[in-house]
Amino acid sequence: MNEAIVEDIIIKVIEEFTGNVNIKAACDCDDTINSIPVELSARHVHLSEEHIQELFGEPLVFKKELSQPGQFLSKQRLRLIGPKSVINNVAVLGPSRPSSQVEISLTDAKLLGVAAPVGQSGEIEGTPGIIMASTDSIVGLEEGVLVAGRHIHMPTSDARRFDVKDKEMVSVHLDTERPVIMENVLVRISDDFKLAMHIDFDEGNGSAWKNGVTGKIVKGAVKYNGI
Repeated sequence: MNEAIVEDIIIKVIEEFTGNVNIKAACDCDDTINSIPVELSARHVHLSEEHIQELFGEPLVFKKELSQPGQFLSKQRLRLIGPKSVINNVAVLGPSRPSSQVEISLTDAKLLGVAAPVGQSGEIEGTPGIIMASTDSIVGLEEGVLVAGRHIHMPTSDARRFDVKDKEMVSVHLDTERPVIMENVLVRISDDFKLAMHIDFDEGNGSAWKNGVTGKIVKGAVKYNGI
């Protein structure tokens, strides 16, 4: 049978079945109402007050506000010294945390020679350590190195809109030149947050991320069993 005839038959069957309705794809992210800004999170360090004093001898000096309210990039920088290599000029974020932690990518972990697990911020028990060095001092961190799991910061008003709960795991479709669905995205809900999804540079490069990229939650979530 002629290919053109076969194609015409298929089109007519589809039109009859759908009522000639233009169906949007389930992961279409053009709907800005349901879109979530996607931001890249570069390697960085959170420090305890004790380690801030040990490394710099002074409080963190504000340089730039970050997207999340109350969070800022400091003027101070650190060197990470691992078993295999060194990474210089690593950002230090404020304010201080109860415990210091280092958030890097899997590529960074391989470069440094550190077996950093994927985990959420604050989940440092059992993670490897590293040496942190400023221009004046060195601190040996016994634990606290991790690869930050992808997550969404979400205020409660947006949580109601998206129909999700705190610590729920969801999948998110990224609207990029290389569209991808990212699974196991942790939803963190607080009125202190501004809506944003955070991924690291490995994930950003793999999905062709660029400024302005958004994501859309794809239903079919699982519960998060961590802290």
